[in-house]
Amino acid sequence: MEKKLLRYLKGDISIWIVVLFLSVISIMVVYSSTGSLAYKNAGGNTFYFLFRHSIMLFIGIIIIFLVHRFEYRYFSRISQILLYISIPLLFLTLMFGVRENEAMRRLSLFGFTFQTSDLAKLALIMYLARILSQAQDDKEKLQKVFKKAIIAIGLVCLLIVPANFSTAALVFLTSWVLMFIARIPWKPLLGTLLVLIMLIGASYFVGKAYPKLWRFGTVASRIDTFMGKATVDEDKYQVKQAKIAVVTGGLFGKGPGHSTQRNYLPHSYSDFIYAIIVEEYGIPGSVLVLLLYLIILYRAGVIIRKSPTFFGGFLAVGFLYSRHL
Repeated sequence: MEKKLLRYLKGDISIWIVVLFLSVISIMVVYSSTGSLAYKNAGGNTFYFLFRHSIMLFIGIIIIFLVHRFEYRYFSRISQILLYISIPLLFLTLMFGVRENEAMRRLSLFGFTFQTSDLAKLALIMYLARILSQAQDDKEKLQKVFKKAIIAIGLVCLLIVPANFSTAALVFLTSWVLMFIARIPWKPLLGTLLVLIMLIGASYFVGKAYPKLWRFGTVASRIDTFMGKATVDEDKYQVKQAKIAVVTGGLFGKGPGHSTQRNYLPHSYSDFIYAIIVEEYGIPGSVLVLLLYLIILYRAGVIIRKSPTFFGGFLAVGFLYSRHL
């Protein structure tokens, strides 16, 4: 039975094991963290969010399985198509997206909502891996490719940044790392960093002057917090509650299902779920989750080193950095 199962699983078996562990942990923690939410939005049915999460998790694993059966070189061919599709979708999201938390990051199509920036990020990474790998044998080609790359990066980031500054910054940094590894000359790379710094500075001053214009006020607030200029009153409510969860969890945690901060954290089941893990499972549980992600990081590095083509290596680097930066 094991041999038959392994015959259908290609790639690194360690990554498959980590995916299995993280999936089980996610089911446990999501069920625990959505208890109070179920009484607010699901009539007290505590299995509602568990069932919903399990369905999405099952679909995700099926997608992982199907994608891993494809030859990775095919992604080079479809990268341009995906990029051409994702750019109009980002524009439509800005104009007609579903408003959540004062931002329009999701687009509703045929009754389903999805975050278009996720598709754009994957498409851009594949596109950059394609064009950079094709220019590795010629320095002049690299200079020409840089122009194509920076246009694609700039267009995608500009369409993402009004609704999600952090995702736009992540996309830019991932793209910059890819270009650095692909031996793009250092002068244009430094130039892009200077442009980024100037744009962040401009966004900060716009956010200070017009805090309600798109998300510029949020950008300015986060920069103030990072620089230590924010007052206590300006600190995010959910950050405070997350810190309380971490502290009250103690060394060994309160135990599965015994979180109290899930009743106060607005996004305890998503953005701040790690705080719930620390609160319920303590240091051992939190270290285990970190260790699982570090294993993925290490195994990804092994895959990159063993990649027989530039495209495969760049693709792995792009996906790796997009998840760990």
